[in-house]
Amino acid sequence: MTLWFNLLCRDVEAQMAFYARLLGWPEAVHSRSPIYRALENDGVQFGFNAAPAYALLGLADRSPEAATTPPVTAYATFMVDTPEAVDTAVREAANGGGRVLKAPYATYYGQWQAVLSDPEQHVFRVSAASLPPGVAPAPRPA
Repeated sequence: MTLWFNLLCRDVEAQMAFYARLLGWPEAVHSRSPIYRALENDGVQFGFNAAPAYALLGLADRSPEAATTPPVTAYATFMVDTPEAVDTAVREAANGGGRVLKAPYATYYGQWQAVLSDPEQHVFRVSAASLPPGVAPAPRPA
């Protein structure tokens, strides 16, 4: 099984460029269409659909107003190799027009993680499976 994860976007080119810089993934040129762009890596395709996709998918009644911040109903987590790579991704996201919603922190399950949003306010996480040297996991929630 492979995973294709898609975002519905206002500007598919800009969104693809933001994530390509952040992740270093190449474009899935074979999937390109007038309303779709995607990045691909290790069997995962991360796609960007333009507004006409709402109608194409039978979701026209769920298309958000352009001026509203969309609710968070799902988010991707990009696992990177090291805590330093998380910190680098945070800087790259901020420099590329994204926002840092929660700066890198130690999770209770021992990961170094940050919560970010892209230029269109889609939420995502960047996480490493280990903590920086000398950093302890956060307390487990009650």
